[in-house]
Amino acid sequence: MAASRARGLDWQGAQAPSLAELEAIADQAFKRLPRRFRDLCKDVVVRVEDFPTDEVLDALDAESPFDLLGLYHGVDMARQSVMDPAAMPEMVFLYRRPILDYWAEHEETLGHIVTHVLVHEIGHHFGLSDADMHRIEEEAAA
Repeated sequence: MAASRARGLDWQGAQAPSLAELEAIADQAFKRLPRRFRDLCKDVVVRVEDFPTDEVLDALDAESPFDLLGLYHGVDMARQSVMDPAAMPEMVFLYRRPILDYWAEHEETLGHIVTHVLVHEIGHHFGLSDADMHRIEEEAAA
């Protein structure tokens, strides 16, 4: 046991990242996104919550609260009009517990998963293709 502690494998005191810690990871991920992409989404609010609400789960017909890692909430740019009444701010929700569950089951870093979910959900705002989102993720990783 002493040898495993020396190698940093003592997990006894380890805890999952808190909401605030995951929000900090999301903030770092956002700052690594290409500047032109960040500039376009300056009004998008990113929130971290433990789980989606029951209303969201019902609306999406989700079988489990762990089915959803993130959600874009708002009117995507392709459907916005200057004639629309003022609406709630565009928001991206990142769901901590489902993200941590996914992380535990896969061999990706937590930062990579958060970046992927963040780019994917913001991509909905802009109506980006999967290829566009993949390119943005690659630029953020470089």
